[in-house]
Amino acid sequence: RFKKARLRVEKAIKEKKIFALQGPYPVIRRLLRARGWVERKLPLHGKQQKQQPGDQKKQQLQRRASGGGDEQGKAVLNPRGGAQPSLGSTESLHHPCPRHKDKEEREDEDKKEDKEQSSEDSDDIHDLMSFLVQDQVPNFLWTIRLNNIDQKLLPRIEVVNRYPRLYALCTKEGLYQSLQNLPWFEQVDFNTFFPRCHRLGIMDEQEAFIEDFRLTAARSLLKLALQKVQDRPVGTEEPPKSDKVAAPKAPVPQQGSVLRPQGCHRSHVSHPMPSTAEQHFPLYPHLVEEAMEVCKQHLGVLEHQDIDRGTPSPCIDWDRFLQEYYRVAHEGTRLELSREQQEQCQDLLQHLEEQLPQLGIEGNLNIWILKPSAKSRGRGIVCTKRLEEVLELVQSCRAPVARVCEWVVQKYVERLLTIFGTKFDIRQWFVVTDWKPLTVWFYRDCYLRFCSRPFSLHHLEPARHLCNVTIQKRYKTSQPDPRVPPDKVWSNRQFQEHLARLGQADAWQRVMVPGMKAAILSSLRCARERVSSRKGSFELLGADFLIGEDFQPWLLEINSCPTMSPSSAMTRRLCANVQRDTLRLVLDRKDDPSCSIGAFELLYREAAVDSCLTVGLKLLITGYSLKKP
Repeated sequence: RFKKARLRVEKAIKEKKIFALQGPYPVIRRLLRARGWVERKLPLHGKQQKQQPGDQKKQQLQRRASGGGDEQGKAVLNPRGGAQPSLGSTESLHHPCPRHKDKEEREDEDKKEDKEQSSEDSDDIHDLMSFLVQDQVPNFLWTIRLNNIDQKLLPRIEVVNRYPRLYALCTKEGLYQSLQNLPWFEQVDFNTFFPRCHRLGIMDEQEAFIEDFRLTAARSLLKLALQKVQDRPVGTEEPPKSDKVAAPKAPVPQQGSVLRPQGCHRSHVSHPMPSTAEQHFPLYPHLVEEAMEVCKQHLGVLEHQDIDRGTPSPCIDWDRFLQEYYRVAHEGTRLELSREQQEQCQDLLQHLEEQLPQLGIEGNLNIWILKPSAKSRGRGIVCTKRLEEVLELVQSCRAPVARVCEWVVQKYVERLLTIFGTKFDIRQWFVVTDWKPLTVWFYRDCYLRFCSRPFSLHHLEPARHLCNVTIQKRYKTSQPDPRVPPDKVWSNRQFQEHLARLGQADAWQRVMVPGMKAAILSSLRCARERVSSRKGSFELLGADFLIGEDFQPWLLEINSCPTMSPSSAMTRRLCANVQRDTLRLVLDRKDDPSCSIGAFELLYREAAVDSCLTVGLKLLITGYSLKKP
């Protein structure tokens, strides 16, 4: 066994096939071992691994390999021979490989890779080989956190799966800031694929949000007025007749309220429902006129009729206007609309739609979503439909984890595509293999994540509006519709079959995929100059999209290090496939450019830019002083 391990280690060192792994990635470990790679196992950070049964036998093998000495194991991955640099995390880095194998949709190459792993390769021999390479710097590193890697050692590792400083792309605030620069790179308006947002920690942007909220309320009021004339219920939908579903473990807000993040305190704000008489009695005849006046002046600014003025604020009491709008939008108060006003409203909204690409997703309830800038997995996100709630939340969040400068508020996509009355989003993978020149690979397979309760704009609890798996796990499994899968996940193939049943079989390839590709590429282009590029690195990223009623995709965020932990049998297969194909893309193609890369396709490769000429150009200007006549 020792001889076999030594031969394999010598071959791996010669072929530069030493890898290190940090994080829960058993699929990566299995695939690399099948390729003949040897793992340099990383110790726990500041801890010693617990001795397991059979460790004495391993230690005997290790003593035999090291000649009975202990000094060899004290200078691991340290070129100076000092203390070993910490490459590990506080969590265990050894995750057993799953024993079951999903044979569905296995390619011949996948079976070959599995067969290459000998049945004799027990944990004992891998531990022994890991000990034999403990003085080697890894040639390949797959890590969940780049900041845990010793910065002096990192440049010596040839291939790393992370790029440093992706703040400009993978945080909500950073992505928003980067997209502001998109016009410098291409003639595309980011408002066509990214819901508008504002940073509440910047006073100018907080004021811009207040103005945006007011203008959106005015437009929403015109939509509600027309909707009433057309004999539709006020609001985009009727509240569910029954809300007696399984209670979540997390607190659920009542109608008109929001969930509060930890560290935030606010006084109770009550919104009394009007009586039945109030709901059916025509109120606020002046409200429509005020809303039309606001929209007319805003349209004039959008059409550049007066370039010397900003967004106008008519002489109305906005506090009163919003309170009356709330009663109309959220409490069912009636509106009176003459035929002349109806025609004016229709004309105004038609002209506004030509100027505002997001008018179609606004809906008419003016809901906004408040997000911590740098958190993931849906943590701290709340929905609200009242301006004072957002401002009160900003003022009340005093805890260090919820500083005002870390909050962004984004327009909620109210008019979205649902499946069986349930909200969903799409997790789409892509890989960046180089930033200079920019090279991007798009993964053709993706998956949908469903919420646990039926979609409703009248109830804003996370079970209905946040599709993150981490959020939905807090709620007991209750089927919003028997046709929704119990594991709340669909593949893109299942989604395409659903679209075909709706008579929209071409919507996926004609609208959604091109839209997702364009949004990803635009985001990368405008963030490129703010990202640290490193030759030899790559990164697998995950973009989250919502789909509008017109099938247009809307980018929500881009995630670095997307989870590979399966939440269902389908995600287990897809996550294993994307990891397999990523290794093919970044490792196998180096030796065989014609090898299969699975479901990856080249999305974009920037033309190489020639370096500046060093000869042939003279930029020196010589001059002579003028003599005074």
